[in-house]
Amino acid sequence: MSGFADHAERWSAEAQVRPGFRERVEALMRDRWHEPVIVLRLGDTDLGFAVPGRRQDGTLEGKRLVRQFFRNILRGLGGAVLYVLYLANGSAGGGKTGHPFQREIRVAGPENAMVLDLVDRLRPASGPWLVCSPSCLAVVDTGVTYVDPADAPPPRIVWEARRPQAPELNFRKRTLTWPDGSSFRFPLHGRTEEQHLRKYLEPPDTVHWNGR
Repeated sequence: MSGFADHAERWSAEAQVRPGFRERVEALMRDRWHEPVIVLRLGDTDLGFAVPGRRQDGTLEGKRLVRQFFRNILRGLGGAVLYVLYLANGSAGGGKTGHPFQREIRVAGPENAMVLDLVDRLRPASGPWLVCSPSCLAVVDTGVTYVDPADAPPPRIVWEARRPQAPELNFRKRTLTWPDGSSFRFPLHGRTEEQHLRKYLEPPDTVHWNGR
């Protein structure tokens, strides 16, 4: 079954990210920066926040209170139903604990944290890619990646930073860290992206920008 599951996961990843999107982003940013690049499809952008002045979903506290009230009710009802099913499955499979629908905290920092400039631009993106080079970082949106790349709009840069303004990148911890201590633990889009990143990394923290 494990072989079937691995095949299904690869098929799902390929179906969601068609070949050609990564190459378009690579070409765009290599030409722009004149440096080798590593391009990674980012995963779920429904991020958890631990930043004063922001709710856990990243929205501003004190804004859109009515909409947020009804959104929380719907989220709570849906989560309650799914949590009951999760508990039932957990009891049958060894008694797993923990709430599976709570947002994982990936954005942290002080009020008005520097990280917010990136994540506020990232969250509306429908096909976000993190692009890294020896001296630059960017987030590029290709739009949805399950269509034929020939039918997709041109890649669009939604955030960009160059040294010394760029945050510190740690590939091993999947973390960007700014001078004010704020940080973003970026999610990757499944095993395919993990495998792609390993082509460039040598433990513990050596980066081969042209691949190994």
